[in-house]
Amino acid sequence: MQHVSFPDGSTCPSLGLGTWRMGESKRERSAEVAAVRLALEIGYRVIDTAEMYGEGGAEEVVGQALAESMRAGTLTRDEVFVVSKVYPHNASRQGVRDACERSRRRLGLGRIDLYLLHWRGSHRLADTVAGFESLIEHGHIARWGVSNFDVDDMQELVGVKGGEACAANQVYYSLGERGAGFDLLPWLQRHAMPLMAYCPIDRGRIAGDTALQQVADRHGATATQVALSWVMQQRGVMAIPKAVREEHLRENLASASLQLSAEDLAAIDRRFPPPRAKTALAMA
Repeated sequence: MQHVSFPDGSTCPSLGLGTWRMGESKRERSAEVAAVRLALEIGYRVIDTAEMYGEGGAEEVVGQALAESMRAGTLTRDEVFVVSKVYPHNASRQGVRDACERSRRRLGLGRIDLYLLHWRGSHRLADTVAGFESLIEHGHIARWGVSNFDVDDMQELVGVKGGEACAANQVYYSLGERGAGFDLLPWLQRHAMPLMAYCPIDRGRIAGDTALQQVADRHGATATQVALSWVMQQRGVMAIPKAVREEHLRENLASASLQLSAEDLAAIDRRFPPPRAKTALAMA
């Protein structure tokens, strides 16, 4: 599997598992834990979550799955890369520390590998960054980043003391929402910051696209796999699709081995033209 590199020189796989909408129902809890455990068993090594997802419920799902998997010997702590996010209203200096403590408790982890500001809020970026840096100093997180930041936000961020330590930016990026590729992705590439693509298959809508399926047929693959492969073949981009069903977990994981040709990429560009002008950053 391909990897992306962070500014500190560390790496992680280009494909991970998203957990948005998990943890919202107690009736679904056991099935969601089983899905995350299966993902870990078949080879997923990046798990993305947030305190917002199910108001902490998704972190509890991930925490239970990790604990059960480690007890069963499926993996060790160092083999999995865990991402979580802090609410903007919790992103003051002290609020970041308190929120991280709650997230670590729900996840059952001493350290979160990547901790993101979910989107911009009313707190000053300088205070949020100071809170993140304090968490690193205490060993509670390994690195920090942001989510839903456009170019102007990133420029402001790196102008803040310590802001240049930002490790990644998580945004909506897919064939159906290519806007970030116009200026944000090139900016991130120049600064060696990975783009983490959420909703990389447009919430499953891409699966029925006939043009993508024609490309997929040349590889014995699916349209979804082509869409995910396209995302991961962009330099410095990783994809974090959400999946619960076993067939989707395995389908998405297999996309990491699919290599698209120049002919494939040209066909994809005809169906989903690259942006020619700046557009508002998509959010979901």
